[in-house]
Amino acid sequence: MIKVIAIDDEPLALMVIENYCSRNEHVELVKTFSNLKDAQKYINQFPIDLMFLDIQISRTNGMEFYKNMEKKIPVIFTTAFAEYAVDGFNVAAIDYLLKPIDYDRFEEAVNKAVLILVDKKLNEDKEFLTIRADYKLNKIAYDEIDFIEGLDDYVKIHLENGKRITARISMKSILEKLPDQLFVRVHRSYIVSIKKVKSIQNKVLYLKDEEIPIGETYKNVILEFFKV
Repeated sequence: MIKVIAIDDEPLALMVIENYCSRNEHVELVKTFSNLKDAQKYINQFPIDLMFLDIQISRTNGMEFYKNMEKKIPVIFTTAFAEYAVDGFNVAAIDYLLKPIDYDRFEEAVNKAVLILVDKKLNEDKEFLTIRADYKLNKIAYDEIDFIEGLDDYVKIHLENGKRITARISMKSILEKLPDQLFVRVHRSYIVSIKKVKSIQNKVLYLKDEEIPIGETYKNVILEFFKV
């Protein structure tokens, strides 16, 4: 469920958003605000997926507030002034709702937000290796992995910060979890991050601080892969 906040200085407008959120299965309205200062404090402290933001809040311009936010949150603008619509889309707003907002139009905007946020989550997941180790689920960015070492029935994942993560999984199984455009098996006991390879010489791959042997079985494939 998407965690949502609403910012508007009109109590009636906030009541409408509250009512509509309660009717929609995709959103959870966690907080409402009548001023931008309190909203900013909350945003700095708590994770939020989406916000409904009025463009005219007292004497403050909600659009300018959004443009100046360091931590950008997906936004659906709400306002009684149609002339702001173009500006709303210029700052990559998900949608722009003109007051008075009817429920069908609200639902359309929320559905659009759901699709965008789900797609974003899927893309983020594509950049990580998720693996169970040390009695917890670890999410490791592919860029952080230097190489993986196979040891009997488990593997040791060597990270660029020097940390090691040991997991009970076979080399074959972990290789299937990794994108083949980023990782390659070079030895029965080693999988390396392609981008971390600095050079190749005499059947050895040189990483920043490591030397990884190229197995005889993998030699021709690796030499062709790196065009040596």
